Order: sequence, then structure tokens, then C-alpha cells
Amino acid sequence: MSDTLQLILEDTDGTQLQTSCTRFAVLWQGKEVWIQQDGRGQLLIGVDVEEGDAEYASLLLRPLATNLVSLQLEMEPAEAGDDDHVHGPDCGHAH
Repeated sequence: MSDTLQLILEDTDGTQLQTSCTRFAVLWQGKEVWIQQDGRGQLLIGVDVEEGDAEYASLLLRPLATNLVSLQLEMEPAEAGDDDHVHGPDCGHAH
């Protein structure tokens, strides 16, 4: 399975540009939200955290209707040396 994403970018006037990439980011609420495939058919969405950040971002996905979801970016206080991520078979990290 390919990890290449096929993108369609659309301007406000409806003009579309098709391109492809392996990873892209959207600047949202001052943070880079990165989207990429993991090679297993899953879509990974993550927010880059820089060293020294006092907060880390959590993405919350909630269903709204049959074909709609809500994605919310919440900032949580970061504690020095605190890593709440539990590594498992579905976390997307190479172990």
C-alpha cells in the first residue's frame, strides 16, 4: 500500500489544483497539524510540539451527523518529562 496522498486544493473561486505528497500540514490555531498515511491504510493526524512548549495539543474527533465530524484542537498543560503516550500496535510509531 502506498503512503502517497492525492490532494485536491481549492481556491475561494472554486479553482482546483491536484497534487500529491507523502505528508502535509495545515496551520491551525497557531499550530502545525500534520496529516500522513502510515502505509497500512490508516490516516495519521498529529500536532507538532516544540521543545519548551508549555502546552501540548490534543485533537478531538466527534461525530456530528452521518457524514460529518467535528475536529477540535485543545491545549493541555505540559509537565516536564511527562509522556502520557502509550505505545501499542495501533499508535503508528515504529517500535
